[in-house]
Amino acid sequence: MQALIDFLPVIAFVVTYWFSGDMSLAIMVIMGAVALQLMATWVIKREISKMLLASAVLVVVLGGISLALDNPVFFKWKPTGLYWLFAIVFLGSNWIGDKPLVQRMLTSISEDEMNLPEAAWKRLNLAWVAFFVFAGAINIYVAYSYEEATWVNFKLFGLFGLTFVFLVLQSLWLSRYLANPEQQKNKED
Repeated sequence: MQALIDFLPVIAFVVTYWFSGDMSLAIMVIMGAVALQLMATWVIKREISKMLLASAVLVVVLGGISLALDNPVFFKWKPTGLYWLFAIVFLGSNWIGDKPLVQRMLTSISEDEMNLPEAAWKRLNLAWVAFFVFAGAINIYVAYSYEEATWVNFKLFGLFGLTFVFLVLQSLWLSRYLANPEQQKNKED
């Protein structure tokens, strides 16, 4: 249910753009959808994640600037700003806190199954940093190199596809450790 709620604002943005061809209208729709998303998440979970809040703030601030200046380029920077913010947070987690952020996230799901060596957690965390930097850079490349309609489609399909491929590759890499964690631990030491 939460995954659907998380994805609805982007779908609303893209569908509005497809049917109207009006970026300003699509930005207004996503701003409203993000407000509804925050409310729905609060009603369902009684909390709002920092990641969702950061994304919502960027949508409202950059969307508002784009509407005020009648220039969608500010809004097109939203995915890049969010991805690069995540890259900084993930990178900083190598030195701030007792574990890299990816380890905190994945072990909160299932600590028993996620027993990787410290070096593996750091490599995985750095892989996320690299992914976020790359995804942010490719978003800006598409935003400045292609027509607006291409960027809108990339925002939905391209960024989602990149994330999906990265998650599959991450899962394959993690499967080495989950298959025989003791053997992998000995290799890391």
